[in-house]
Amino acid sequence: MFTSLSDRLTATFKNLRTKGRLSESDVNKTVRDIRMALLDADVALPVVKEFTHAVRERALGAEVSQALNPAQQVVKIVNEELVAILGGSTRTIRFAKSGPTVIMLAGLQGAGKTTLAGKLAKWLKDQGHTPILVAADLQRPNAVTQLQVVGERAGVPVFAPEQGNVGGHDAVGPTGEGTKSFGDPVAVSRDGIREAVNRQHDVVIVDTAGRLAVDENLMKQAGDIRAAISPHEVLFVIDAMIGQAAVETAEAFLEGVDFTGVVLSKLDGDARGGAALSVAGVTGRPIMFASTGEGVKDFEVFHPDRMASRILDMGDVLTLIEQAEKAFDRADAAEMERKFLAAEDFTFDDFLQQMAAIKKMGSLKSMLKMMPGMGQMSAQLDNLDEREFDRVEAMVRSMTPFERNHPKQINGSRRARIAGGSGVTVSEVNQLLERFGEAQKMMKQLARGGGIPGMPGMGGGGRKKQQQVPQRKKSKSGNPAKRAADARAEAQRPSATPAGGAFGGRANAPALDPAALDPTQLPKGFEKFLGR
Repeated sequence: MFTSLSDRLTATFKNLRTKGRLSESDVNKTVRDIRMALLDADVALPVVKEFTHAVRERALGAEVSQALNPAQQVVKIVNEELVAILGGSTRTIRFAKSGPTVIMLAGLQGAGKTTLAGKLAKWLKDQGHTPILVAADLQRPNAVTQLQVVGERAGVPVFAPEQGNVGGHDAVGPTGEGTKSFGDPVAVSRDGIREAVNRQHDVVIVDTAGRLAVDENLMKQAGDIRAAISPHEVLFVIDAMIGQAAVETAEAFLEGVDFTGVVLSKLDGDARGGAALSVAGVTGRPIMFASTGEGVKDFEVFHPDRMASRILDMGDVLTLIEQAEKAFDRADAAEMERKFLAAEDFTFDDFLQQMAAIKKMGSLKSMLKMMPGMGQMSAQLDNLDEREFDRVEAMVRSMTPFERNHPKQINGSRRARIAGGSGVTVSEVNQLLERFGEAQKMMKQLARGGGIPGMPGMGGGGRKKQQQVPQRKKSKSGNPAKRAADARAEAQRPSATPAGGAFGGRANAPALDPAALDPTQLPKGFEKFLGR
């Protein structure tokens, strides 16, 4: 997502940084390039006009003309305007002061409401809440069954008194007229809240029905459910790959249901991302969450400032740190710190532990893309084969506990056995052991404070200093007359340090009298050092 837009904007700013001063024509060309990049990303035309107008007005003002680095100031302006159209500030769920917090999900069929209901429930459970899912989508084939499966994966109970449409056919009568009844979704929603109160759940997530397109029946049903349960939050789930149609769909749901927030699904897709930049700007409702993958844990709070940084290839280090804090166990991290400071050997068991924590954080490609400047290496990241880590793990797990803790003892026969057990060649095992040995040396060097080996200026890796050969002292003569003559010659020899000190002061220079200095010739504020 946003790859095309990010590449276009990065190229525009790269050309801008070569200029020391920006003329009006430079600003107009930059704004034109930004406009074309946004339109190419399927951003709605009204949003593009408003965005480029704000950027142009600020770029032609004193904010840029008086800046020390005009190009960086333009990038700062674009970043701030991107944050503004993405919602401005982070907004999360507003919980009820008493009773369960009711969250209603609405959106078109295929947007991913049911899957997202499980992800939201899992996220709330991790936050310390006790959510319950309510299956109020009784028209889509097997929607209730799907929600039960998703709820089981998330470890959250599901209230499903009606099985809904399980026949695998559309919810219409045999004559093609009217709607075939599979249960009353309004009653299910109301009973779900009552069940949550009885079982002391503090959050209720109601999954409602959708359609392939906006129609009156969809809006009426969603409106009836909202009126019956009075939800504290109505989240509009929209497919981030929908493109220009996002604006029409969002406006229709805003008028028919009046949602309080937006959730972007399928943000890990290869679409151009115009929906994300359009919905918040057109509806005025904040984007609250984003679905970033197929797993139950692939769900995150939407931060407008962090998303703007990702688009402009500035990285998203804060999200990366948050993911690392969740994945890495504090006790394991403390033990690794102790071993590092004690300069103990980094073993293959430690390596497996670190790999397991990294896997918990999600896709390695997505993590690397959060690093600043990694957008310029998107092609290399796309070619990254994450299965290589599985092959490395297979080699390590083919080792015995002794071999993992004593890699230097792995001889030729052991390497052949490891290669056969993991399905790789002996040369791959040799490469792994060689790289692991280098990693051990580097960690020991860092623990000793010597810096990174092979890095000039970092200590331990630069060119070795030539050892100075100590000069031999001249032995004293055994002849008393000659020894006295040598002592007189040594006393008359000039000192290596010039007279007056090591800083080149003049010998026998008169002492400086501070009172004799002219105060008008002193730097401003210097007189306080003279006691005046």
